[in-house]
Order: sequence, then structure tokens, then C-alpha cells
Amino acid sequence: MRLSASLGAATVVAGLLSVGAALLAIPDASLLWAVVTLAALCGHALTASGTPRVRWGVAAGAGVSALVAAANLRWSLGWGTDAGEPARGRAYVLERWQEGMDRQRLIVWGLVLGVLLLAVAVSALPARGGRHGVATTVLALAALVWCGLSVASTPGEPPLLDLFAAAWPGLLAVLVTAGLLASSGWRSDRHGLLPTGMILLALVAVGACSALASAWATWWTLVEPAEDAFLQPGIMVSTSAPAASALEVSSAVETAVALGGVGLAVAGALRAHRETEGR
Repeated sequence: MRLSASLGAATVVAGLLSVGAALLAIPDASLLWAVVTLAALCGHALTASGTPRVRWGVAAGAGVSALVAAANLRWSLGWGTDAGEPARGRAYVLERWQEGMDRQRLIVWGLVLGVLLLAVAVSALPARGGRHGVATTVLALAALVWCGLSVASTPGEPPLLDLFAAAWPGLLAVLVTAGLLASSGWRSDRHGLLPTGMILLALVAVGACSALASAWATWWTLVEPAEDAFLQPGIMVSTSAPAASALEVSSAVETAVALGGVGLAVAGALRAHRETEGR
């Protein structure tokens, strides 16, 4: 238990450092501390008390998230190797855009797998009922509607069926996350940590789906220009570097929501299990 408490404290500290690095516009450091945060969270789950199904389920969910963050960090470091090189033309920009969409798909698939593993642990918790279950079910339906509207209202005029075909991994992530959000209220701990974490993860899923759809729509617009256009669209490149003192508030918020969602979901599942064991 002492080791588990120490790892829990390390999770909080590393998470704050990750959010702070994101706020100071140091993305690589933010991703590195995110890996540390999720790895410590995985260790905290493994060393906590409880049945193996709950402990291993939440630990596996946090572990998958750590692996995705590590892959994202490696990808980010690879992107920075040619940051100082001049632009190589439209084909090069389209290739990098494709890489960005692949990166987004990696995040989405990691979210799907992580949530499914969390669902294994949550399904082992006894149902309690109560108002939390009704509230989370309503919120899950709202997340599904919000995701569908955000994808359908993607800027540009890409074919809607092709857009949904390209964004279906994100839609799947929202569907899986919304399903676990709906069931989390019926198996919630007394403090509502599990539903709160799932609400944050649902926000992450909707945001990832919307970002994937928007990136694909922009890529499609560049690859398939309008037939009645006579001019080739240009690609605007910013030549001014951001101010060193600028604070990336939105990036810090996104990092906090993602790490907080996983952390609260894991902590809530473990707490709910301890509460039922103590009956």
C-alpha cells in the first residue's frame, strides 16, 4: 500500500509538470512527463489492493495510454528534425498532412483500446444505480450527438460519406467512450471520480474525432480541388516564430483533460472496488 501511495503521489506531480510544460509551449517535455504520469498511474493500479480483474484492467488501460504517449513523443521528435529546412512544395506538405492524420489515428486507436480495457475493470464492479447512472446516460447521448454534429459541420465541402469513412475510427472512439460513460454512473464510487474521469475522456474522444475529420477535410480539399477552379491553391506558411513568452493555454487544458480523465477513471474504479469490498 505504501508503494501504491507513493506512485499515486508521483502520478500527480508528473501530471502537473506535463501540464506546466504544455502551458509553457514545450510540447516534447509535456509528452515526456505525460509518459511518466501514465506509467506511474499504471504502477499505482498494479500495486493497489483489489481483485486482479479490476487492478489489471485499469492498469492495462493506463499502460496503453502510456504507450500511445511514448509513440506520440517519438513522432514529435521525428517531426522536429527537419523543422529548419525550407518548404519542399505541395507534395511535401501533403505528405506531412498525411503523417499528421496517421498520428491522429494512432491517438484515436489508443483511446479505443485503453477505454475497452478500462471497461473490463468497470464491468467487474457491482451495479449501484442512483441518479449518477441517469446523468451519465444523458451525457453519453449528448456526446454522441455533439460528435455527429461536429463531423457533419466540418469546414469545406468534402463528400459526407467519404468524410465519415475517413473519420470512423474517431466515431468508434466516441461510441466506446460514451458507452463506458453511460455505465460508469451505475457503478460509480461515492465521490463520483469514475464518471468524472469518463466525462473528461468523452471530451477527449469528441475532440480527437473532430480533429481527425477536420484534418482529412483539409487534406481532401488540397488533393481534390474544385473542377471549375483555374488557379492552383497556394499553401500559406508562417515565417514568424511564436513569442518565447507566449502561454499555450489551450494545449495545457487539453493535456490536463486527457491526463485527468485517465487518472480519475482509474482512481474511481479502484475506489469503487474498495468500497464494495468493505461492505
